[in-house]
Amino acid sequence: MTVPEAQRLDKWLWAARFFKTRQLATEAVAGGKVHLNGQRAKPGKELKVGATLVIGKDQLQWEVCVVSLNNQRRPASEACLMYTETPESVTKRQQAMALQREENAVMDHSIRARKPNKKDRRLIHQFKQN
Repeated sequence: MTVPEAQRLDKWLWAARFFKTRQLATEAVAGGKVHLNGQRAKPGKELKVGATLVIGKDQLQWEVCVVSLNNQRRPASEACLMYTETPESVTKRQQAMALQREENAVMDHSIRARKPNKKDRRLIHQFKQN
């Protein structure tokens, strides 16, 4: 198998397992969630080794440098070798994930803190019937 010199941006994002399907990768690039070398790009933009990508997904952000290109989607253990993430990006992403976990824990606790009592359930049933 020959290694390409350049590859479509959406195909690389899919092969590197940032997105589950090429369609999702294409929509993310077209929607401005992916920046190539500091600028917005189109899904068909040629990507070369050494390029810098900023990828935004689910309130998280990756800043990666392309190390290799691959025509096929490989296992995750091989896909993570296609790029290197900057240390600043790793720390920012970990902080964002920790913040999300804390917010979710607070939300879950406040929801579970009070179940509907008998009066609340009667009001809910009455509301649903009307």
